[in-house]
Amino acid sequence: MLQKLNIQNYAIISELEIYFSGKLNIITGETGAGKSILMGALSLILGERADSTVLLQKEKKAVVEGWFRAMNNKAIQNFLKENDLDAEELLMIRREISANGKSRAFINDTPVNLTQLKALGMMLVDLHQQFDTQELSSSDFQQEVLDALAGNNELLQPYQQVFYEYKKAKKELFELLSEQTVANTALDYNQFLFDELEEANFSENELEELDAELKLLSNAENVKQELSGIYFELIESEQPAVQQIKMLHHKLQSLNEYHTGIADLAKRLLSAQLELADIADDLEHINNSVNYSAERIQIVNDRISMGYKLQKKHGLGSTNELLKLKDELQGKLNEILNISEAIQLKEKESAGLLQRCETLAKTISANRTKAIKPFIGNVNELLARIGMPNARFAAEVLPLEVLGEYGIDKIEFLFDANKSNRFEPLRKVASGGELSRLMLCIKSLVAKKLQLPTLIFDEIDSGISGEAAKQVGNIMKELSGSHQLISITHQPQIAAKADAHYFVYKAVEQDKIVTSIRLLNNDERITTIAQMLSGERPTAAALQNAREMVGN
Repeated sequence: MLQKLNIQNYAIISELEIYFSGKLNIITGETGAGKSILMGALSLILGERADSTVLLQKEKKAVVEGWFRAMNNKAIQNFLKENDLDAEELLMIRREISANGKSRAFINDTPVNLTQLKALGMMLVDLHQQFDTQELSSSDFQQEVLDALAGNNELLQPYQQVFYEYKKAKKELFELLSEQTVANTALDYNQFLFDELEEANFSENELEELDAELKLLSNAENVKQELSGIYFELIESEQPAVQQIKMLHHKLQSLNEYHTGIADLAKRLLSAQLELADIADDLEHINNSVNYSAERIQIVNDRISMGYKLQKKHGLGSTNELLKLKDELQGKLNEILNISEAIQLKEKESAGLLQRCETLAKTISANRTKAIKPFIGNVNELLARIGMPNARFAAEVLPLEVLGEYGIDKIEFLFDANKSNRFEPLRKVASGGELSRLMLCIKSLVAKKLQLPTLIFDEIDSGISGEAAKQVGNIMKELSGSHQLISITHQPQIAAKADAHYFVYKAVEQDKIVTSIRLLNNDERITTIAQMLSGERPTAAALQNAREMVGN
């Protein structure tokens, strides 16, 4: 609810402050008095663009401030929280325009950008001006209206939750399929590389060990000859080294009684003899194991050749690097298998969610189809009441090719202004006040089921009078029982329905003509409405008629 509007140095407004009623607020005044300027100032705090041409005094900035009471609106509370803005009992929006044309916007004294201001403004105020049919033509608004009348709001929340889960699952499935496509591109090649390494079946450090073996086999005769020579010197020569050390040990041992250090030396010499004997045994064992084999040399050569070929192919330098590559390839092949399993699970999950979505969407669609006929009838009845007997409203529930955020339907509002039976979508029709009155009819039907913002109607009564104007006033009065309305009008029948009646007029201030506004008391209302009926000097009959209109 708009509680207060303050305007300074804007157009021909020096300064004015308006306190609004929470019900039906009517603004009247002579043509050119500045009523549209009020709407222009209000649109600034709703996020519209502005420039320095609106400044009354060029050396001062223009300021427009609006105070709103909106603490019970969850959408607004969420907006303030998401944008790190203070949530206070009164929501204050301020717009400042400086002489250089730059503007600043504030919400509860915190600077914001125009996008944020516009987003909040749409939640706070619903401004209808002639030729302004943007909201009425919006698919989202049309869907929201029909669902409110069809009682679908409780169904839409679980549907949308399942729908978002379904969309998420579809996205994840698409990503898995994309991964699989990329993986499948390299599948055959990776499988070939893995099979090649699997068939080679190398063990850890095998190529390095085969290199050493090949060197030994290639020099087998020389190695055996040298080993035999060393063994001969240690064991079998005329004076074997092992035997000589044994004799030296006995000699040293016989001198033990002459020096205390000789015993330790004798032990060490015995250890040397035993160690040389073990070395001789090992030499003999190695010598016996070394045998030249052309066949084995060929096998080792072939194995080494295969290994080096694979190392060169993959740019590697050891057997263990080949084994690591084999494990990596195995991992890639396993990933493809895992992706396939994940795809199957995700397809099953998506199918289940889709089925749940379709079941809920069909119920929602059935409710819309059931509600659409009485909705069309009620709108056309209201149109006739407000002086549009030749206008016809229609609505269609059209099937969508794929599920959407609101189900399997697309809602389309249609309009025929002249009983021609040629209905066209509202977005293609622009007939000024007629469409604004159509919006009034539609919103009056859904007002009790939707949390509407402050509704502002700027001269939607053009082209009507008499009974039709009276009916527009009646509808506004009914609607204001649950929502705040502000209307600029030239019709006395509408003005008479006001809970608060404001009069806009021009006055002279410091040799300048400025716009002012005042809240009328009951007597002033009667006089103003009488003037609207009969002119500047109202007759007694006009005054009596005005009293009756206000009294009723």
